[in-house]
Amino acid sequence: MISHGAYDGPAGRALPFDLWRASLRATPKRVILPISDTVGDGVMTDVETRVAAHYGVADLVASIKAGLVAAGVDLAAAKPGDLKGVDEFHTGGLEATEALLGQLEIWRDMRVVDVGSGLGGTARHMADRHGAHVVGVDLTPTYVDAAADLSAMVGLGARTEFRIGSALTMPVKDEWAELATMFHVGMNIAEKGAMMAEVARVLAPGGRFATFDVMRMGDGDLAFPFPWAEEAAFSFVEAPQVYRRAADAAGLRLVAERERKDFTLDFFGRVFAAMKTAGGPPPVGIHLLMRGTGAEKIRNYVSAVEAGLIAPVEMIFEKPG
Repeated sequence: MISHGAYDGPAGRALPFDLWRASLRATPKRVILPISDTVGDGVMTDVETRVAAHYGVADLVASIKAGLVAAGVDLAAAKPGDLKGVDEFHTGGLEATEALLGQLEIWRDMRVVDVGSGLGGTARHMADRHGAHVVGVDLTPTYVDAAADLSAMVGLGARTEFRIGSALTMPVKDEWAELATMFHVGMNIAEKGAMMAEVARVLAPGGRFATFDVMRMGDGDLAFPFPWAEEAAFSFVEAPQVYRRAADAAGLRLVAERERKDFTLDFFGRVFAAMKTAGGPPPVGIHLLMRGTGAEKIRNYVSAVEAGLIAPVEMIFEKPG
């Protein structure tokens, strides 16, 4: 458990989708789990409650462990790298994580907040690779519990901690973090200004905020569902300039930006080619996190990226000081 006073915060392409669908028959089903209407010291909004329910999966850790065993992993000797097929739940997985974090200086014992930490993959990566102390904040109770269990399993429980919380009211002390990260989270947050202001609050002067979000790149209707939302009611994909303006208003300075459309299409091309060769997905993969609409979500996402409607974008901001 991390004990640095971090708490105390305020209230086209031929894709083998038949293989993907087949894999989902053995995937744990998403169920509507009981979701608390409180987050930290605050109260969940209706959108936050729906987002938390969207990502909730029953028996998640058991399913991941079963996949690890099927892949030949000894659970008693499991390593962080064994989880990378499932715990980096964003476009590009570990490749994308390393591409963004490789632009940052991360040192041993650095205090990091991972906003929307999911299963804790990015947090564990920073703890394992760099020796950072990472607090992950996520709306979804099953993800928070799973992240803690998986960190303990791979020996990183002392350097990672996971808390239920909203990106708009994080249970983190003012100016505690020397770095904040956020991977594929802003698409579920309508209030980009409030999001940036909250990141600025938890960042120490001189700290940086690195995000990798799916953003609007062109006009046109989006065909739902997507991996982050079943319907438009809780999808808030905005253009890069919306992020820039929100960050500027919060006092954060943009220091780097990169669109990742080509990387995204190349990544999915390689993923689907590997699935076709193997006859299906690997035992440990993101299919464990999506219900029967997983194939449709991925198809819609790739199609929208190909059409130039959306694309993942990296942004790095700095808090002056």
